[in-house]
Amino acid sequence: MIANFGLAALWLAAALAALQLLAASLALTGRGSALGAIIRPVAITQGLLTTLAFIALLVLFCQTDLSVKLVAENSHSAKPFLYKFAGTWGNHEGSMLLWVTIMGLAGGFVALVERRLPEPTMIATLAGQAFVSLGFYAFLLLASNPFERLDPVPVEGLGLNPLLQDPGLAFHPPTLYIGYVGLSIAFSFAIGALITREVGPAFARAMRPWVLGSWIFLTLGITAGSYWAYYELGWGGWWFWDPVENASLMPWLAATALLHSASVLAARNALRAWTVMLGVVAFSMSMVGTFLVRSGILTSVHAFAVDPTRGSFILALLAINIGAALTLFGLRAASVTEGERFALTSREGALVFNNVMLTATLGIVLVGTLYPLLAESMGQKVSVGPPYFNPAGAMFVVPMLLVLAVGPLLRWRNDSLRRIRPELVVIAALLLGSLAALAFFGVPLLPLLGLALAAVLAVASLLPLRGRKLRTVKLPLWGMVVAHFGVAVALLGMASDSAFTTERLVAMKVGDKVAVGPWELKLDSIEPVAGPNWTALEAAIEASYQGGKPDLLKPQARQFWSPPQATSESALDTRWNGQLYAVLGEQAEDGRWQLRLWWKPFVPMIWYGGLLIALGGVLALLGRVSSDLRRLIARDKIAYRRQRQGR
Repeated sequence: MIANFGLAALWLAAALAALQLLAASLALTGRGSALGAIIRPVAITQGLLTTLAFIALLVLFCQTDLSVKLVAENSHSAKPFLYKFAGTWGNHEGSMLLWVTIMGLAGGFVALVERRLPEPTMIATLAGQAFVSLGFYAFLLLASNPFERLDPVPVEGLGLNPLLQDPGLAFHPPTLYIGYVGLSIAFSFAIGALITREVGPAFARAMRPWVLGSWIFLTLGITAGSYWAYYELGWGGWWFWDPVENASLMPWLAATALLHSASVLAARNALRAWTVMLGVVAFSMSMVGTFLVRSGILTSVHAFAVDPTRGSFILALLAINIGAALTLFGLRAASVTEGERFALTSREGALVFNNVMLTATLGIVLVGTLYPLLAESMGQKVSVGPPYFNPAGAMFVVPMLLVLAVGPLLRWRNDSLRRIRPELVVIAALLLGSLAALAFFGVPLLPLLGLALAAVLAVASLLPLRGRKLRTVKLPLWGMVVAHFGVAVALLGMASDSAFTTERLVAMKVGDKVAVGPWELKLDSIEPVAGPNWTALEAAIEASYQGGKPDLLKPQARQFWSPPQATSESALDTRWNGQLYAVLGEQAEDGRWQLRLWWKPFVPMIWYGGLLIALGGVLALLGRVSSDLRRLIARDKIAYRRQRQGR
């Protein structure tokens, strides 16, 4: 009954998306202007129906209703409740339903609250959203039905992938999907503005909160996913250049560029064509990521589907959505002027330079991700990893970070470097001093650049506050300062991990001791333990930092029984200056136990920095939203006074 209800709600939502697209198309052509009044209510109802469909799937998973094929293949009655709940989106069909639900809710919210755009542009925007949504509805209902039934009903389910049985599953995928869907809204705004030729500050102000919100959630999702993989997979690294990791990084790079372009357009009426194009590119990268994860062309711990039919469907959606958008852009490009001009030495000039660097970095990641797939299709096995991504990306990231340190100090429109000479002297002295000091200690080149730039950015991010009364600083400026400082913090962690990590692979008997960096470790015991749906061997390791009081680490080698799979649970000891990381391996023939041990100075700064970057986005979003609300309230007051005076 619940499954039938969810499926019916999904079909009704798809029908409303078709109605929304048809009504908007007729309203824009003038043949059905009266239909314009139903578009917003239809979009809101569509969002409510997708929510009901997703709630139905949640209930089915929480009840372990094995008559539903998706539940039977991805759940088990003995699984902890958290993973029954979060397991709803820990699979292909459920994650796509979550995607569609967020998209429906976002479209409904836009229809409910957005009043800044001219009504034709708003109708065109909702038409674009309905067009994108229809493709995903078709994908779900025709190729990936989450409510498909089983007959006969199995006695027990197959269970959830043990690598996904972690609290990170409850947080990481939803935040990424909210980010992806926010970019679909930005895409729809770009399409709407192109259709009506209303590419201007009002369009940018309407789109900017969605871009900023999606960028915040993408930042949180990538940060959480990085830490989850770091402690769950037991490889000791925080980023592996896995193709599906890259699939989330590429939209973030495009969204970062889009966010800055939209801000320039909203405030200074410049970069019109650049903003529209980035709106298309950002959502294109979300679609590319969806294709990589669900096409079956990748073998990855992140990949969901292995069905090439689904991949072909998504590839068709990608071609239709992006092809239509680029065609429309080509037809309208002549009417999209660049707006107000600005000097090269200006804040706009710095933003354009960094957008070019971000776009180039995006190209590096895209080529490195897709080239092995292309080579494999031609019968050649090619591996592309850090030896390509790190130096190739650094060619564009290093100049971008240098300009990032200087750009916020420049004025809009036109400026001179002579005006900020004292700040430039401080930045240059700090950069050269850091490079010289670190080179003296033999730090390798890329970590050397990273550490020096981290020091420069940490200081430069605070310079825009110089000479201001802090209580008068507006939230968007605080947001920029905090986000840029977060970049410095994250860069410190990344560079420190590359430059200073100590790794030991040892074989130990109970009672043996080993040194790892400033730590002395003693293996106390190996004992069996049991969890709700797994058993494990657990090591007890006493870890003493520089002869101090020992801490107890308990890494585990787990064996899940539904489905059967062995996993490693790392143990972490975090201090202010780094993290000790321990992984338990197998027992050798002589009775010794294999242990992989790392001392990683300042590595937690990577994730603290990610959180600071997201916090900066939140502060900026709050500032922008409050400013827009004040503007709307003031406009309504003026309209009310005029109405009173007219009486």
